[in-house]
Amino acid sequence: MARARVTDLVVVLPGIMGSRLANADGKPVWDLSGRALWRGLRTLGGALTRLSLPKDIGDGHPGDGVVPVGLMSDLHVIPGIWHPVDGYTDLLGSLERRFTLSLGENLLPFPYDWRLSCRYNAECLKSVVEPALERWQASAPERREARVVFLCHSMGGLVARHYVERLGGHQLTRRLITLGTPHRGSLDALVNLVNGRRMLGLDLGGFARSLPSLHQLTPDYACVTGPEGLAYARDLPGLPGVDAALLADAARFHADLRKASDHRTDIELHAITGVGQPTATTAEFADGRLIPRQMIGGQDEAGDGTVPRLASRPANAAGTGYAVPESHTPCEQHGSLQNNRGVRDALYGLLGHEAPFHRGEEGSDVQIGVSAPPLVEAGRPYEVRVTVPSETARQDRLVLTAELLSVGNGPQVINTLQGHGGGRYSTTFPAPTPGAYRLVVGQRGRSESRVTALTLVGVHCE
Repeated sequence: MARARVTDLVVVLPGIMGSRLANADGKPVWDLSGRALWRGLRTLGGALTRLSLPKDIGDGHPGDGVVPVGLMSDLHVIPGIWHPVDGYTDLLGSLERRFTLSLGENLLPFPYDWRLSCRYNAECLKSVVEPALERWQASAPERREARVVFLCHSMGGLVARHYVERLGGHQLTRRLITLGTPHRGSLDALVNLVNGRRMLGLDLGGFARSLPSLHQLTPDYACVTGPEGLAYARDLPGLPGVDAALLADAARFHADLRKASDHRTDIELHAITGVGQPTATTAEFADGRLIPRQMIGGQDEAGDGTVPRLASRPANAAGTGYAVPESHTPCEQHGSLQNNRGVRDALYGLLGHEAPFHRGEEGSDVQIGVSAPPLVEAGRPYEVRVTVPSETARQDRLVLTAELLSVGNGPQVINTLQGHGGGRYSTTFPAPTPGAYRLVVGQRGRSESRVTALTLVGVHCE
């Protein structure tokens, strides 16, 4: 099949943890993914604590010699920072195969030091993108009108938005595409900061709490139940775990983006939003810990498992609504959005082409919500629960399968889920061996319905 023509410069930004980091000597300090992830995390704990940032770093760099050196290629996670996320190699390969995009020419991955403030990384983005666009425009006459298209997963969307909306990037940007970006934050980030996490006897809470970036991922909406109803985390004095100054600065960061959203430009912002997955949206504070809840205002947001649906689009400063509509709503989990088949099809239209129609029979999609633990201790069974909405035809008579695939072409186990009525299904896998896994759940014979959850087995966390 001929590649679809793209004359713009496409820049790909990963999410938090999605960039490989090295020290001044070129030695990796964060580069664990795929089959090496489990074994590497057992020895990485001490190194991670040494990556902690000094207090009051603000939007600066700690001067520790750490530099980004590339995108993560496969499944990766740091317990206590974020849920597992798949790699970006397949996304970059797909872009090269399906479009006239080539790495080193008009396809530019942008790794960044995800520990640091989104403002700092937006400045770095500016210093890389603007000369890259100038080179691309000068490389051929037909490219003189080329502009930048940003394709951003998760936190990468906040970095790109700050550049486009606050640092003049709108002057050379055609469109900004976000995949699961927490435009209004994620409760998971706040829970990780407050509750902390211990891994293999090491307290990673101090590392997490030193990161400006993780604070900038906390909810920019009232999310913690207080005496008078839901309150903003920044308005709760003495909330343990968080750095009050970083939390207040995160509020200013989001406020600046909201104000920018009120000033319309010709830049297209397309928010691709994962839906249908059990997603923590609010929390109750009890006994010094946050207890996540899926409901807000009596409704279940059912986002992508990490970012609530209400947070996956930017709001405006006037508080009158969202700055942009949802561009595409795949039934998929956060860490797998960049590799979702429907998202790949949607990119055709967003990059200026009509999407190929090969999505199966009309009405064949089934929305599946998958609940599976992102971290499992060695020796424990792996339990999977699935929900199907009541409006689904044959809600309780679907044939659903779950494939547990070890990352790196390891063993594959396929279970048929058992129905329990009311759209509830489940299955249990015998205790998997330690390692990284992809769980693919779908309706038999309907590939469009598949949802991919990511899991790390064998690292003991508290």
